[in-house]
Amino acid sequence: MKLHLGCGKRYIKGFVHIDLREMDHIDYCAPVEKLDFLESGSVDLIYASHVLEHFGRHEYMDVLREWYRVLKPEGVLRVAVPNFDAVVQFYTEKSDDMNLILGQLVGGQKNGEFDFHNMVFSEKSLTESLLNTGFSKVLPYDWRDTEHADVDDFSQSYLPHMDKENGFLLSLNLEAFK
Repeated sequence: MKLHLGCGKRYIKGFVHIDLREMDHIDYCAPVEKLDFLESGSVDLIYASHVLEHFGRHEYMDVLREWYRVLKPEGVLRVAVPNFDAVVQFYTEKSDDMNLILGQLVGGQKNGEFDFHNMVFSEKSLTESLLNTGFSKVLPYDWRDTEHADVDDFSQSYLPHMDKENGFLLSLNLEAFK
């Protein structure tokens, strides 16, 4: 089984879609941090694109532990979050226009309570958190090499917007292996 957590409007064929908002393609309208309806060790792959940063600094480790719980041995967590290192680099080297990076740091703040960021991650901090959760290995992944590469989501977050060839990637994309 493959899960797409916090999927919003995005649909990936072959995945079970879980989100708090009810939509036609949602399989389970449920919080992604409480997957009580799933057995431990029952999931092959979890994909969570720009979801983890919506949990606070005292909450996100519990979320990672819950995702770890439902993964099978050798299961994979594919996670994408705003990349704090890339945001800082873009701001200091490319443009000091705060309006360009605010969405990455604090969320879009357009869609009510679900559109706020409560945590930031660097590659080092997220890798350490994943290893501390119990994952055996953490590696970057290229969104182009996934089965959902044709689904435009925030794992493909570039500045200038949609310039996937020459733009600056602001998403941190990691795979953690159980």
